[in-house]
Amino acid sequence: MSTQAPRQATQRLWAGIQEADPAVVRAAIADGADIEARDDAGTPPVVAATKSGDVALVRILVDAGASPNAKDAIQDSAFLYAGAEGLDDILTLTLAHGADVTSTNRYGGTALIPASEHGHVRTARILIDAGVPVNHVNNLNWTALHEAIVLGTGSADQVEVVRMLLTAGADPSIPDGDGVLPRDLAARRGLSAIVALLDDAA
Repeated sequence: MSTQAPRQATQRLWAGIQEADPAVVRAAIADGADIEARDDAGTPPVVAATKSGDVALVRILVDAGASPNAKDAIQDSAFLYAGAEGLDDILTLTLAHGADVTSTNRYGGTALIPASEHGHVRTARILIDAGVPVNHVNNLNWTALHEAIVLGTGSADQVEVVRMLLTAGADPSIPDGDGVLPRDLAARRGLSAIVALLDDAA
């Protein structure tokens, strides 16, 4: 096979991703496309498919060996992005294909931290069960517990995420970068249901 053939197959792979066409993607992979080839923005195919929310394309790519840990220019991998955005079907696929549960995003945080911020209950459960560290501290000096409180809305889903984090071993004695404890952060925001959970955990 000439070197031109895989290059053309890779071009067709990207065309298939942009067109959300599984048949084109499968055919391009069969013809030797580079499944880790970056586009001009430095994005791997599996991250592009993930950011489009295309479960079918992600499945084809990871089944073909695409790494769920490959990151784009802003340090998003398929695993990290799916976790942050609550794309549970894609998240499950990445975990089944070797996602690194300790990997971190551009903020130095695990997938569990933004999932907790957004109140993605099912996503947080998947990540906790997968072994993502619940007490990891990001570059903002926040754990998942801090982020659920500081950036959350106090919704029922976020209360449930806090409950899950505490049950999984989240440490309410870890302060933020200013030395403020999660309970005090919650009290300042008037998040009474979360304050009650933290009091129970004390």
